[in-house]
Amino acid sequence: MTSATVNGLTPYFERYGPIYRWLVISTTMMAAITVVLSSTIVNVALPDIMGVFGIGQDQAQWMSTGFLAAMTGSMLLNAWLNEAVGVRATFVGSLGLFAVASVVGGLAPNENVLTLARVVQGIAAGIVQPLAMIMIFRVFPPNERGRAMGIYGIGVVLAPAIGPALGGWLTDNFDWRWTFFMGLPTSIAGMLLGSVFLPTRFGDGKTRRFDFVGMALLILFLVISLYAVANGQREGWNSDLITALSWTGVALLLAFVGWELKAPEPLVNLAVFGISRYAAAAAVALIFGAGIYGSTYLVPLFVQTIQGYTPTRSGELLMPAGLILGVIFPIAGRLTDRLPAYVLIAIGLFIFGLSNLLLYDIDVNTGFWHLALLVAFGRIGLGVITPALNAGALSVLPPEMLAQGTGTINFVRQLGGAFGVSLLSAAVEMRFAFHADALTASQVDDNATMELVNHVIGLDGRWGVPDTQTWAGAMDYLGKVLAAQAQNLAYGDGFALVGIVFWLGIMPALWMHRKH
Repeated sequence: MTSATVNGLTPYFERYGPIYRWLVISTTMMAAITVVLSSTIVNVALPDIMGVFGIGQDQAQWMSTGFLAAMTGSMLLNAWLNEAVGVRATFVGSLGLFAVASVVGGLAPNENVLTLARVVQGIAAGIVQPLAMIMIFRVFPPNERGRAMGIYGIGVVLAPAIGPALGGWLTDNFDWRWTFFMGLPTSIAGMLLGSVFLPTRFGDGKTRRFDFVGMALLILFLVISLYAVANGQREGWNSDLITALSWTGVALLLAFVGWELKAPEPLVNLAVFGISRYAAAAAVALIFGAGIYGSTYLVPLFVQTIQGYTPTRSGELLMPAGLILGVIFPIAGRLTDRLPAYVLIAIGLFIFGLSNLLLYDIDVNTGFWHLALLVAFGRIGLGVITPALNAGALSVLPPEMLAQGTGTINFVRQLGGAFGVSLLSAAVEMRFAFHADALTASQVDDNATMELVNHVIGLDGRWGVPDTQTWAGAMDYLGKVLAAQAQNLAYGDGFALVGIVFWLGIMPALWMHRKH
């Protein structure tokens, strides 16, 4: 019997033996698949949702941002809920809440109800997600944790491998609403397995006081800051509203940090950042979250808006990337048990950054397999990073900080994801405006421009368009051509930005090599 069989787990090991470790992984994997499947499958359906409800990209973005922001904040509830109501009740109750929100989202009559459903899904997902790492670190000895996270990752990556293609097929052949129902089978399976294989609670049953003030400050910071980022381009980055919201967000963040430093039982134990290698891992996690969620949001939008892909086709584009992850994860897990974490993390950051920089030059003529292979190449980097980052961050913590460290590293990654999607969307909008103005200013009465205009005028004339309208029609066509080109260039800038940020993340990754 190992030390992992304490704190309420001894009866389970006595009943099931060593296989109990894999029963725990199978149980928590159901929750992870539910969360990842539901987060990736909806991205493919976003263009259809925008068309049905008549909303723009800035409003549709809130369905992704709201989900990630809610997940970010609610992750910090996990440790307290595990103590207050128990591990099993927290796990089963969160999956039940997720299932209800999925049904509401699938039946939503308007975009407001749909966004609310996504937020509730995010709350449930944030509560349940950290439990997998907590259980792995409790039931597996240190020399087997990398392998365990690699095996666990195989199941997790099957969701983004299959989810987008399945979501696209459902959207094309049935309705986008069916994408919300796809998480129900794994939610129900997770609830059943959790009721059997998860312990009631850990420890002596004592519940620490919950930090309601810290949670309130955090939620206000997330809502106000993300609203400012999402609406900055539309309202004007120098407008009074955005300036006031930005400074309010900064003040709330400072207030949150100040409160957490003096709170007797803080929501986030900032003492974990006093360990330099953990702080470096947290910096990588912030960049990792921003990059992975930002690029996952950007790729389906690019291929559907620029290349005219159907949702099914855009989902098929992401399938090879998910399958590559399924191959890389167990290999990376075994390497994590043998090589320094910082080496694997730096290699992974370099690979994913390079793949995004290679996406800079893609356009409407880029072939399907060219795109699919570039995306899959980047997923090799993500597969190398994930097990090493988790193991490298948590292995430097003393046992009494493990629970807080687990929740915090997940929180930081999701915080990066929430802001990554918003900031990347805003950056693309800004670069679109820049390129549109630059291309418009470059159109002069030279041979190329006038040749196009005269050609369109000639076509309009042959099609019976009155002479009084041919010039206006040609100008409208020219404007659409310039807008399409500007949008293509803006997406390229977005991919390049992700690549540069990931390469900057190599610096804190190397800092993880520094000894105490």
